Amino acid sequence: MIAGRARFRYIKKLQRAAGHRLPDGAFHPANLEAITGSMNIDGLDPGTRDQILRFFKDFLECTCRDSPLCGCPERKFVISILELREMGLNHKEIHRHLIDEYGIDLFPADILSFLEESVHLLEAIRSVADLADQNELVRRADDHIREISR
Repeated sequence: MIAGRARFRYIKKLQRAAGHRLPDGAFHPANLEAITGSMNIDGLDPGTRDQILRFFKDFLECTCRDSPLCGCPERKFVISILELREMGLNHKEIHRHLIDEYGIDLFPADILSFLEESVHLLEAIRSVADLADQNELVRRADDHIREISR
């Protein structure tokens, strides 16, 4: 999954704020728990603090009982990448956006592969929906395919 490839660019700063070693994976459970609990966010420089606060707001705010380990952060991240593409950003611009907004580094090639896989998955959904006479789902899949592929 694409969220598993996302890395915090400034992991050393986050480790200092947490007071212990953290993995570099942005959505690693240890990082999610540190950000939602034990990390001294006020000890970060203003730019990194703002990125972590945006990360928290956009991906970690959830009412699930098992939050932040419920899967919602990863799903929200996937949706955000798809939405950025549908807004017209290409894979390189999405890469830059993730760095600027969240301090998350993700190779542009990984983003491009994820978008291609998403189109293939939507094509499969469209085919099954067509067989099941689910016209609204066919239309919605077509719309998303068109927006991602443009």
